[in-house]
Amino acid sequence: MNKSIKRIISENRSFIIFILLMTVFRSSLADWNSVPTGSMKPTIVEGDRIVINKLAYDFHFPFSSISLAKLADPKRGDIIVFNSKVSDKRLVKRVIGVPGDIVSMHNNKLSINGEVLQYNNQTENTKPKIATGYRQRTEDLLGVKYSIIVSNRSTAASSFSAVTVPKDSYLALGDNRDNSADSRYIGFIPRSEIIGRSNSVAMSFDYDDYYLLRKDRILKSL
Repeated sequence: MNKSIKRIISENRSFIIFILLMTVFRSSLADWNSVPTGSMKPTIVEGDRIVINKLAYDFHFPFSSISLAKLADPKRGDIIVFNSKVSDKRLVKRVIGVPGDIVSMHNNKLSINGEVLQYNNQTENTKPKIATGYRQRTEDLLGVKYSIIVSNRSTAASSFSAVTVPKDSYLALGDNRDNSADSRYIGFIPRSEIIGRSNSVAMSFDYDDYYLLRKDRILKSL
């Protein structure tokens, strides 16, 4: 190591340590993820930067997917972030079925362990705006309530036969039910692929309005 490099390191030691600590923090504790698609609308919209709690389920060895300690398991209704090997990308979806659950769907109405979920249509002005041919309604996932978007007509994605969620796996769907590449296409989500849970939006940029900051979505809870 020559003198100039040593001098640079010496003069910027505090900054270098800060960068290293922040890198480890993002690797093992928390991070943020940009959402480029509308598969989780209306909960998450295009341009959202969501906060990822990487300590929600496991403590991972820094810069790896190796779990050093299991802290909890995903629950129904959790919004999970995972590195999908099938789709070869990071995805964000909602947990619908946990290991052992029997899940089916008919005309966008879910049934879990023989119990059909309750739904209420939302007729008030919705935000974000819903495209023509779709409607927004509240889904009650055995006590966990949130909004989803469904097509007004049946599609190939709106129904599937009963399946049993295997051990160490999860069935996850997008809240934009007819426009989401989720467990209906990529299969069950292995627990080992899940890197964390998201409960809030850090910030959001409007792709349709010159990438301006959406002030109403800063630190918005999901």
